[in-house]
Amino acid sequence: MNTGELIMQPTARRNFLKALAAMVPASAVLSGYRAMAAPLLKKVKITDVKAMFVQANTETNLVKIETDCGITGIGEAYWGRGVKDVILGYLRNLVVGQDPLDIEPLYTKMLRSTGGAGSQAGVTVTAISGVEIALWDLAGKILGVPVCKLLGGQYRDGVRAYWTTSPKDMLDPSSCREFAAAIKSHPFGITAIKSDADSFPRKYDPQDREPGHDPVTGHLTPKDISRIGKGFGQLREAVGEDIDIAVHCHWEFDWIDALELARAVAPINPMWLEDPMPPFYSESWSKLTAESPVPILTGENLYQRRGFMPFILNQGCHLVQIDIPKAGGLLESKKIADLAELFEIPVCAHIASTPVGALASAHCAAAIRDFRVQEFSPGRVPPEDWERFIIYDGPVIKDGKYRVSDKPGLGLELNEDFVRGNLMPGETWWR
Repeated sequence: MNTGELIMQPTARRNFLKALAAMVPASAVLSGYRAMAAPLLKKVKITDVKAMFVQANTETNLVKIETDCGITGIGEAYWGRGVKDVILGYLRNLVVGQDPLDIEPLYTKMLRSTGGAGSQAGVTVTAISGVEIALWDLAGKILGVPVCKLLGGQYRDGVRAYWTTSPKDMLDPSSCREFAAAIKSHPFGITAIKSDADSFPRKYDPQDREPGHDPVTGHLTPKDISRIGKGFGQLREAVGEDIDIAVHCHWEFDWIDALELARAVAPINPMWLEDPMPPFYSESWSKLTAESPVPILTGENLYQRRGFMPFILNQGCHLVQIDIPKAGGLLESKKIADLAELFEIPVCAHIASTPVGALASAHCAAAIRDFRVQEFSPGRVPPEDWERFIIYDGPVIKDGKYRVSDKPGLGLELNEDFVRGNLMPGETWWR
């Protein structure tokens, strides 16, 4: 009797599975075995979608999808308030009872059914992205393969990481040297950093007393430009040429200040100048990209292909940076990268999540041909605690790269004791 006959004949199928289970010690009947056996048992159905609100770098939402075969998928939808309400109030009923392998049809269904909640950007797309990531984790477990293989195949085993962090005082050479020593000695082995330029006016003139400072416009004065150039020069001297530096902004400058800033940091040969102007496309982005002496990067506040499309089609940046766990999920991000590749625009990844979202993003990054580097931003969480959110086969980051597991799905489980200790006030475990 062949496998096809087993699948077609219910009695023989059940007897076969019982015999197989009898030959395996009970302790070995783990999720991998259930994933292998599930396709023989029946077509898997989603039975529930759950979420919980957790304190990490940001206030984030973890997502769990349950099925009638006992296999679950984990995702992350960050950040912030309202996401969980969308997941449980809008999305849950849309996917319960459905086949979890129909990922793109379910993603499309969720988008089309949440128009009143704003399904083109913001909290709703973030919520949908978290559910979509959990579907990919679930699909990988059901089929017995890593998520990156399902996204088209794996270009790289590790995804280079850059650390968002800065010296305490970039204008103090000793502070820069102390910072450089800490980065170089850290066990993660990270060889790229991103430091703030936009913080200089607030840090060195917090009361806006210097001529030209305006808390509304955030205008950079010549004194600001000089400070920034000096500070990043000292940072470069401290870290040397073996550590790449990106220059960080938060969408606050006009075109004139953005260009002046680009010129000020050009001597350190940065990886990029990030988000120097407000998020959405205008012709000023194309003009800045054409005239800047350093690479211009943007994208962390854009959603879906339509958000990135004008930047790509109009050469409005040199690199796009996708926030994969909130821009539309893994498949949508892969499509954004495919569009960028047609115009020879490399892809990077913004991330400020727990290791769940970061590793989901890394699986997607591993399947993108022209991918450069993904953020590591633990924020208020000590780096040594950041990895404790999950149970993984070794460190999440090693030798400066996110390690992409070859286990099914995302290759991770939640560390329940640690996550329970980081639930937001009033939150309960999976509801």
